[in-house]
Amino acid sequence: MVRMFKLEDRSAEFHRENKTIDLVKRIGVITADRVYLTNYPVNNPVMVFNPSICIENDDLKIYGRMVLGYFTYASAVLELIVPIGELEEISGGHYSGRIVVKPDNKYDIWGVEDPRVCIINGKEIMTYCGRTVNYFSSAKITERTVPVIAVKEKGKKKQGWIKTGVFRMLGDKIVSDKDAFLVEMNRLKLFHRIHTLDNEFYCIISDVERTVLERDEFKEIEVSDAIIALKAAKFEEKIGWGSPPIKIRNEYLMLVHAIDRETKWYKIFAVLMDENAEVTAVTPYYIMEPKENYEVYGDRPFTVFPCGMCRLDDKLLISYGAADSAAGIGEIDLIRLMEILDSNRI
Repeated sequence: MVRMFKLEDRSAEFHRENKTIDLVKRIGVITADRVYLTNYPVNNPVMVFNPSICIENDDLKIYGRMVLGYFTYASAVLELIVPIGELEEISGGHYSGRIVVKPDNKYDIWGVEDPRVCIINGKEIMTYCGRTVNYFSSAKITERTVPVIAVKEKGKKKQGWIKTGVFRMLGDKIVSDKDAFLVEMNRLKLFHRIHTLDNEFYCIISDVERTVLERDEFKEIEVSDAIIALKAAKFEEKIGWGSPPIKIRNEYLMLVHAIDRETKWYKIFAVLMDENAEVTAVTPYYIMEPKENYEVYGDRPFTVFPCGMCRLDDKLLISYGAADSAAGIGEIDLIRLMEILDSNRI
C-alpha cells in the first residue's frame, strides 16, 4: 500500500524584490584550524560550518557541523563555548571543543548535519538532518535525509545529548526532509523542508505531539499532514527554513535562506509568524548575502546559511555557515529589522 501525505497550501502572497540591503554586522568567523578536539584522536576537524547557537549565562554555546574528511563528507556535531564578552575577537581565538552528537543509527549513519538548537520547557532541544542508509543508494532514492531529535540531559545519572526520535513523512515520494526545527506555539510544531520526486521543494509545518520530547526509547514519529507556509519567489530556485525563531511580543521572528535561480547564491530574508504559524510579514528584500571572502570562497561558494539566532538586548546574534567552510557570527539591529518587517505586512 502506498503511504500518502497531505499538504494544505496556506502560503500568502508577499512583495519581495530580488535585491539585498545587508543588515548584518559581521562579528567574526571560526575556522577549523583553530579548533582542537578533546575527544577524538584527529585533533583538528577539516571544516566547521552551519552552526546553531544558544546563550547560557555569559557564554555563547556554538553547535557546529563538523567534517573530519572528504571521502563521504560524513558530519558530526561539535560543541564550542565562547564567552560573550570575547565575541569581537572570535576570528583570532583558538578553541577546545568536543563531539557531542555523532552518527550511530540507520537514520544518520552517513552524517549528522546542520543542527538547530532551541529551548523548550527549559531544555535544549536539537533537531538535525540525518543522512540515512539510503543516502548513497542507487536502488532506493527516497528518504535520503530525515529530521532527528536529540534532547540535552543534565541529570546526575545521565548527561549529554540523548537521541529521542526521528520524523518520517508519510509518503513514497519524499526524497529528503531537512532544514528542521521544533517551535512551541499554540501547539508543538515541526518546521521542515521536503524535496519530492517531482523535484518540488516545500517549506512546511506539521503539528506534532509533545511526547516527541520525552526520553524513554528512540522512536519513529510519523508525520502525515502539513501546511505549506512559504513559497519561493519567481527569482528563487528554492527556499528553506533557517534559524529557530525568537518570540517578539506575540509573534515569532525567524530567518529563511533562499537560492538565487540564476546565480545560485544563498541569501537570507526574515519572516514573522503568529501563534497559528501563519506568516504575518516578510522583509521585502534580502537582509544578507555573501560578501566576505570566507562567505564567497569555500566548498560551496557564495553561501550564507543561517542555523541559529539569539536575542541579546536590542540586538540579534545570528550564526551561519559561510561557504560550507567556516562558522560565521553576525549581529542585526532588532529595532531596524522590525521596522522593515512592519512595512511589509500582509
